[in-house]
Amino acid sequence: MSEFHALFGSLHDLLREYGAPVVGFVLLLESFGFPLPGESLLVTASVLAGRGDVSLPALVLFAWAGAVVGDNIGYLIGRKFGHRILIRLGGKIGLTEPRMAKVEAAFAKYGGATVIFARFFNVLRQLNGIVAGSLEMGWWRFLFFNALGAALWTGLWTSAGYYFGAHGRDVAALAKQLGFAGAAIAAVAVIAVAIYLWRTRRP
Repeated sequence: MSEFHALFGSLHDLLREYGAPVVGFVLLLESFGFPLPGESLLVTASVLAGRGDVSLPALVLFAWAGAVVGDNIGYLIGRKFGHRILIRLGGKIGLTEPRMAKVEAAFAKYGGATVIFARFFNVLRQLNGIVAGSLEMGWWRFLFFNALGAALWTGLWTSAGYYFGAHGRDVAALAKQLGFAGAAIAAVAVIAVAIYLWRTRRP
């Protein structure tokens, strides 16, 4: 727990000093292959926006723009270097060639839908643009689905984090009023989130 508070405190200081642009910059780097905690930073920033420490409109704008620009850089990298860049990057994060083949097959089969939903899964989020570029998906088509996926992903996490930041005391008070039932519901929710994160973050 102390490690969580230390991490939250350091992110808090970083965000209060530099604001929403730092979120956009980190998401930009994460979106074309860098193993950075972009999602965690976005959620933390959203909670702080709910408390009034970060501008919510600026956060949404910079997060969305960073995600879209980063994926487009990845797309250009994929178009230029093709499959070999995927093998090089995949090997560094435990994404083997057979698994890479499955990712490419999903892109080839589902096209734009894969670009949208890849945004919600770790590893796929970092390789989204590179895979699309290496498979030579049309750029205008990629841009549309990429922008849509980034908007949905950014909207989901900023809304959830903002609500928790603004109404955290109300949530805690409700759980206290519900007593054992509230604790049970909270435990189930935490377990569900933990399972979801474990399944989406494993290589």
